[in-house]
Amino acid sequence: MIIALSGTPGSGKSTVGKKLADHLGWPRYYIGGIRREMARKRGMTLGEYNKLGETDPSTDREPDEYQKKLGETHDNFIIEGRTSWYFIPHAFKIFLDVDEHAGAERVWKELQKENTRNEAAGLQSVEDVLQSHRERKHSDALRYKAYYNIDAYDPKQYDVVIDTTSLNPDQVFNEVLKTVKKAIDKRG
Repeated sequence: MIIALSGTPGSGKSTVGKKLADHLGWPRYYIGGIRREMARKRGMTLGEYNKLGETDPSTDREPDEYQKKLGETHDNFIIEGRTSWYFIPHAFKIFLDVDEHAGAERVWKELQKENTRNEAAGLQSVEDVLQSHRERKHSDALRYKAYYNIDAYDPKQYDVVIDTTSLNPDQVFNEVLKTVKKAIDKRG
């Protein structure tokens, strides 16, 4: 079984993805990390790279083709990506949602510990992170609509939607694990 994790910024996708992969002993693929590294190699932040992607489809196509091939050739893995549900349609699709302010606060706290996210330039406050997240979602919507005619933030695309706003990381993981176990049992 393939588990595709998506969601809004700061909803806990990476935290859950890592814990779930460790728990199941499955590999984890992080499409956002791939895109962040692609941006870094060009001397850009993720925000700048997303903006470039609005006119240059290669910024999305390369990681999207990669995940599509993974879905065709591998099984039993976790994949985190906004378009993973689309490129791996047979995956069990989980969407983690969070209030945008809570998501920005979570990311801001993480940036204070260790800024390896390559998020956006000039993030000096929670409000800056919130604005960055809004810009990212807008860019995602433009790119995915233009290139694939999809809405990656539409919860109808997913098997399970979990609001993580009032949950701590362990509670989110437990909720996800519970739904994954049900899906594994159901699929046999």
